[in-house]
Amino acid sequence: MDASLEKIADPTLAEMGKNLKEAMKMLEDSQRRTDDENGKKLVSEDIPGPLPGSGQDMVSILQLVQTLMHGEEEEEPQSARIQDIGEQGHMALLGHSLGAYISTLDKEKLRKLTTRILSDTTLWLCRIFRYENGCAYFHEEEREGLAKICRLAIHSRYEDFVVDGFNVLYNKKPVIYLSAAARPGLGQYLCNQLGLPFPCLCRVPCNTMFGSQHQMDVAFLEKLIKDDVERGRLPLVLVANAGTAAVGHTDKIGRLKELCEQYGIWLHVEGVNLATLALGYVSSSVLAATKCDSMTLTPGPWLGLPAVPAVTLYKHDDPALTLVAGLTSNKPADKLRALPLWLSLQYLGLDGTVERIKHACQLSQRLQEGLKKVNHIRILVEDELSSPVVVFRFVQEFSGADPVFKAVPVPSMAPAAAGRERHSCDALNRWLGEQLKQLVPASGLTVMDLEAEGVCVRFSPLMTAAVLGTRGEDVDQLVTCIQSKLPVLTCTLQLREEFKQEVEATAGLLYVDDPNWPGIGVVRYEHANDDKSSLKSDPEGEKIHAGLLKKLNELESDLTFKMGPEYKSMKSCIYIGMASEDIDVSELVETIAVTARETEENSRLLENMTEVVRKGIQEAQIQLQKANEERLLEEGVLRQIPVVGSVLNWFSPVQASQKGRTFNLTAGSLESTEHTYVYKVQGTGVTPPPTPSSVRTKQRLPGQKPFKRSLRGSDAVSETSSISHVEDLEKVEQLASGPEQSTLEAHGPEQPPGTPRPQKTEALPARAQCPGDCTQVEEPESLR
Repeated sequence: MDASLEKIADPTLAEMGKNLKEAMKMLEDSQRRTDDENGKKLVSEDIPGPLPGSGQDMVSILQLVQTLMHGEEEEEPQSARIQDIGEQGHMALLGHSLGAYISTLDKEKLRKLTTRILSDTTLWLCRIFRYENGCAYFHEEEREGLAKICRLAIHSRYEDFVVDGFNVLYNKKPVIYLSAAARPGLGQYLCNQLGLPFPCLCRVPCNTMFGSQHQMDVAFLEKLIKDDVERGRLPLVLVANAGTAAVGHTDKIGRLKELCEQYGIWLHVEGVNLATLALGYVSSSVLAATKCDSMTLTPGPWLGLPAVPAVTLYKHDDPALTLVAGLTSNKPADKLRALPLWLSLQYLGLDGTVERIKHACQLSQRLQEGLKKVNHIRILVEDELSSPVVVFRFVQEFSGADPVFKAVPVPSMAPAAAGRERHSCDALNRWLGEQLKQLVPASGLTVMDLEAEGVCVRFSPLMTAAVLGTRGEDVDQLVTCIQSKLPVLTCTLQLREEFKQEVEATAGLLYVDDPNWPGIGVVRYEHANDDKSSLKSDPEGEKIHAGLLKKLNELESDLTFKMGPEYKSMKSCIYIGMASEDIDVSELVETIAVTARETEENSRLLENMTEVVRKGIQEAQIQLQKANEERLLEEGVLRQIPVVGSVLNWFSPVQASQKGRTFNLTAGSLESTEHTYVYKVQGTGVTPPPTPSSVRTKQRLPGQKPFKRSLRGSDAVSETSSISHVEDLEKVEQLASGPEQSTLEAHGPEQPPGTPRPQKTEALPARAQCPGDCTQVEEPESLR
């Protein structure tokens, strides 16, 4: 690039390109700094300071910008850092710098240059997106173009609006029709920009019986238009979608265009599917958008260009009205908005522009084909193969039935139960979406909540692929990750109902229905002093649940446990996470119940210990004081005098027994120390109570973690396996005892396992059977 910059005759342009390259290199290299360089970076303060007296050089200013952009980078996640915008992004950024330089030209040169830039960009966009003989309005805010179009429609339909103003609107109120699937906040934005009341908006519902539930109901729209005409209102603008903001569905634009021509309504189309107009093959529903009155395009996200304005293409013959509406301007600065896009389109060329849009559509089709082969995944846009948006959702399916949102098939499900199962699947889909976003960050997935379907995951490569650099391998990895998460989702969904039943059948445990938790379930332990009617936080319960959580995590199981407030109150609960394998729910619930009970008893013992010790000390002081008074009465007053008492004790010693007190912490009682002084042994006192019984001991195989089902067979099979295992051990013992012992036992009667063998009392055989001298050795006493 340095060699190409030398060919530029204008030294200012060459210096501008060089400075931009150096500035972008400095800012992008800051993302690859090493840890030892972090200590050298400038420390920025949130509080603004005074302007320095002396000016700073460009390097220092860029270092300050770099510090403000990245901040404490080691504390930020990787996804929060800026993306590598590439060479085409540098061209778009150069356009903003060039715009400031071009504005310093004389008026005649500036007028010619801005007119050329605006004409070229408008012509290129109209040809790329098949919008013949159109005009272009460039704007920073995506919704601003539609607001200008509505203003143009008002000036076109109300001839006296310039003179009489809103008085003409009062006599015949305008109506703007929006789909129920339109982007949120669009209607309110239009009313605020146009100064219209909210009754001027009319939300058209989507299909309920036939067609997509995200497409505008054309028959109902026609009925609304007829009603407004009869009431003396003026149907003004209809906003249709070529790719809704949620799932990417396209309205029946051809039928809507006929309806708008019949009633003289301005038809405006927007949506991500308009990008497919640049491809060789376009679906008929999207191709009908080329006949509309106006459309809004967002080439910045589609092509991965930063700081590129949105474009509204429109057709109108009266330049005076477009000037009044704000769609055209005589100011050169307004025309220079197209400069970044003008530079970027020349850098990419027609083939590069089409190739980027084509690549994004291929990614979406590749994901659709991959998801069709995955069980329990339902695609919402399956009927629209040309849509560049893929929206999918995890569902639990059963053979011979349609996909349903339930884990256990039942003939009829109450609305409350169906709603609970719907919330369960929503939580699981939300968890799935977050997991996929972390595992495949280049996919650009988003999690959204739809009114009819629930929580879904959306893949829209047209809006993210060019910026994130999404490739086909990323889509394949995404499908693989979905398949790896399905066993966890299905297993968790199947164990939820069993967990609920076990908790409800266990005393002391309360099942908490939390629709936002994706795990097995939520449980709360009700201690003795728990106020069930109160929704406030419970310090005692929080302490018990904290101890319970610590003990559950010490079990080293595959389940994850966490503590948090209840869904509808501030009381603490234990949240059980996802299950990857078959879990013994009964053992899990019993472990929670017994561990919580033990934690409560230990906590209560520690809390009562201070009071018991204090009372014991007071009682000991009282008894010792009484013992001193009794000793004083027994010995007399004279023995208390120092000299006289010594003489009396010498002539007549007193045999006084040593009495003391000991406090038994186990029994919580005060006892005498007489037993200790008499027998020289410290007494055991009261026998401590037995420790609360823990969970039933369950035999596990080596390496088996808690809460796992070891065997799914019947008890007879388990018993047979145990007997066979004992027999194997006996065979090993017989082989270890030697061949002689095995020979002797082979002639004896068969004994059941565990029966002691009888001692051999038979005499030795005749001497003839014993070759040589046989010496009898008496068996030692210890071996008999």
